[in-house]
Amino acid sequence: MSGRAQDQHYRPEFVAALQLFARVSEAMHARGLQRPILVGGAAAELWSNSAVTTGDFDVCTTRQPELEEELQKLGFIRPSGAGAMLKGWVHPQLRLGFEVVAEVPMDGSIAPDRLRLVRPIGETGLFRVICVEDLIADRMGQYASGTAPDRREQARLLLSLHPDADLAYLERRTREESMGDYGVSDITD
Repeated sequence: MSGRAQDQHYRPEFVAALQLFARVSEAMHARGLQRPILVGGAAAELWSNSAVTTGDFDVCTTRQPELEEELQKLGFIRPSGAGAMLKGWVHPQLRLGFEVVAEVPMDGSIAPDRLRLVRPIGETGLFRVICVEDLIADRMGQYASGTAPDRREQARLLLSLHPDADLAYLERRTREESMGDYGVSDITD
């Protein structure tokens, strides 16, 4: 993927959420803080051109209070009451929530130079996202845990959409995330 998310296959509400995330990221950057990092299902939707869809944006940041301030400035609210997502933030016009899931992605196993900067359609701001190889490794780690059997198919789809992926790096990261149980051949077979 280039540094620009321009594919017309993205869901409109996903594009709107990416644009808001880029604005939050730019506001944090303007404050001299590191940009938050998109991970999880929203990263899978980004890298798959919405072939994989999500209901929330998982974000990593060491500056959660500042991120939440910027979300509030853009109209995000923290839902309350029975059945509400209690950890995250929701924008009234979107059906996608934002939640800080960790300070750093994948327990710090990702080198900073592997993060990618993305500029959403119609937006001047940038945000950071984990690279597709780390996302695939994450999917395989979840699959290996036995709690997410669909993640292997997500990994296969993501790799098929990104045939230029760094296979040596992907092999190493998949082995790390799956405790040695899986590698690239388990994704491509």
